[in-house]
Amino acid sequence: MNTPTGFALVAQSGRTVFDTELGVFGIAWTRGGLCRVCLPGDDGGNAERRLSRTAPAECVVVRSEAAWPGWVRALVADIRRYASGEKVDFSHVPLDLSRARAFHRSIYVEALKLGFGEVATYGELAARAGHATAARETGQAMGSNPVPLVVPCHRVLAAGRKLGGFSAPGGGETKMRLLALEGVRLGEPQPDQIAFSF
Repeated sequence: MNTPTGFALVAQSGRTVFDTELGVFGIAWTRGGLCRVCLPGDDGGNAERRLSRTAPAECVVVRSEAAWPGWVRALVADIRRYASGEKVDFSHVPLDLSRARAFHRSIYVEALKLGFGEVATYGELAARAGHATAARETGQAMGSNPVPLVVPCHRVLAAGRKLGGFSAPGGGETKMRLLALEGVRLGEPQPDQIAFSF
């Protein structure tokens, strides 16, 4: 099919990495919406490698911003604004959580209601989702969240407003940095809270 000059085909699914003030983020999307976010790690290659391992096979690299759907361009701009310290609401982002278990999706729906600078414990989030006795399982759902930052798992804390785990590169230190951007202050992370692989 020939594309008229000056027009770009929009990639209905794809993946890309981009620089922010926090480091290199990676995202992947499908026709259904955002399906993967990789928070900053050591370098862009690291984010790209993590995306290539975890994004659906249909999400090939799309480097040209002109080929990104409009909502993807808006999301990248919003993530950059967030990383520079601006208050950002990600509720406009379409999500493809079709690969997540039903329980996890119910927890993600509740986590999406946590606004900028608002926190809840795993137990509180579980209760809000109708699973009052499932705090541990809620922690596991947060640990396997495919779209961190957009589904704000960094805003979910352990009992007593303790940091809890965080599955992104940098572990607890990354979680504290994101919370600090939002004006939330906690104590220093404990060694067992620093990281588990994402």
